Amino acid sequence: MKEIKVFAPATVANVTCGFDILGFAVDQPGDEITLRKSNSGKVKIVKITGDGGALPLDTDQNSCGAVIKMFLNDLGTDQGIDIFLDKKMPLGSGLGSSAASSVAAIFAINELVGRPKKLEELLPYAMEGERAACGSGHADNVAPGLYGGFVLIRSYEPLDVIGLKTPNDLYATLVHPHIEVKTKDAREILRKQIYFKDSVKQSGNVAGLIAGLLTSDYGLISRSMHDYIVEPIRSILIPGYDEVKRAVMDLGALGAGISGSGPSIFALSNDHDIANRIAAKMKTIYAGFEIESETYVSKINQSGPKIL
Repeated sequence: MKEIKVFAPATVANVTCGFDILGFAVDQPGDEITLRKSNSGKVKIVKITGDGGALPLDTDQNSCGAVIKMFLNDLGTDQGIDIFLDKKMPLGSGLGSSAASSVAAIFAINELVGRPKKLEELLPYAMEGERAACGSGHADNVAPGLYGGFVLIRSYEPLDVIGLKTPNDLYATLVHPHIEVKTKDAREILRKQIYFKDSVKQSGNVAGLIAGLLTSDYGLISRSMHDYIVEPIRSILIPGYDEVKRAVMDLGALGAGISGSGPSIFALSNDHDIANRIAAKMKTIYAGFEIESETYVSKINQSGPKIL
């Protein structure tokens, strides 16, 4: 094989009560990457489209280039690789944009050189790709992006990631309003200490959400999708957040929250028609604020990256 093209999906991290420990993958949007073997002996980013010129072509600063260089170095090969990245999802959206690129890159290079490593061995590389792009190697986007489905990051030291079974008819609706929320800013405003009572309530909701997913108990999922620690602070950075959340719950959503650090908002439901009505309402609300937006509706993506 001399060339490969791979798609990797967007992801929702945090999932209300699961700050930094829960995430899930969706079918759309996502990124596409094409890797082509060369005789140059170097890893080179030839072209990036869909980013408006925002992403660096320097392989050490780009999640795609960094992860591929690290992977090939560990294999002890000087195989040249030309990278063509097509960003099919918005940057800085809270939908795991850098994670999608990182996952696409590590999955593609492993396939291109004969699949020398197992899927679970690729996760640390994807995390390092995230670190190259945004300075932090969190797994709550790259893990669901790589494995598909809903995942729990139980521990980072040692790394312990658990896939969670989800109901077959669980739908995610996403809205990406055209506003900017910098991850750095979203982290800086968080409280450094929390009340013990809030920690107890949050822990109960995380446990309840996981139990609800595993047993297809939609009532339990809905009761558990409440964040007492992060959302009350971060939501002030997102215009229209309260209006959107109230509206989607009135339409029958199981729950809703901030996707990653925002500005995107997600809602879960167990009916396709409800999911689509939620999408339409989200867009209408932002139109009322004179803010452009995109919406996406899909089931939970269970496959992760795929060869195109």
